[in-house]
Amino acid sequence: MSRLLKSGAFAADPFTAITDDAALPQGPVLVSLARFQKEREQLLARNTALGIRLQSHENPQSLGADIHHFALIALEFPKFRDGRAFSWARMLRTRLGYTGEIRAVGDFLFDQVNYQHRVGFDAWEVPDHFTIEMFTKALTEMTNVYQPSTDGRTTIRQLRAAARQS
Repeated sequence: MSRLLKSGAFAADPFTAITDDAALPQGPVLVSLARFQKEREQLLARNTALGIRLQSHENPQSLGADIHHFALIALEFPKFRDGRAFSWARMLRTRLGYTGEIRAVGDFLFDQVNYQHRVGFDAWEVPDHFTIEMFTKALTEMTNVYQPSTDGRTTIRQLRAAARQS
């Protein structure tokens, strides 16, 4: 079982994840890329929020101009060693200008949460044993960063350059 973590707190998930062959329920739904491509017109015509779940090998650029129709893009981590979702999240935020929810789903580790947040994730499906305290610790554990990212934090290189100038 998993729970949704958003804005530092557990939250109710307004989206219903549906399989490719299930009937569409009322309200916001989360569909696969395959289902979206098959039923694009019907899904976009619904007067409700739409979410899409992308597997790690599915590039968000394949959504094209439709990207901004989604209130939620869930990026899958099939195993914690597969980091493609980090790249997809950063691409969504920086190159594609996506401003909706990016949710981490699947097999990721506690110490990856900080990096996920840095590249644009703002929601997580976490296991039942994962606590708010663990989430807060994961986000605050790293005080300095080496790489620039979507969060705009000052990097160690920038700090060193500023120190040399003063």
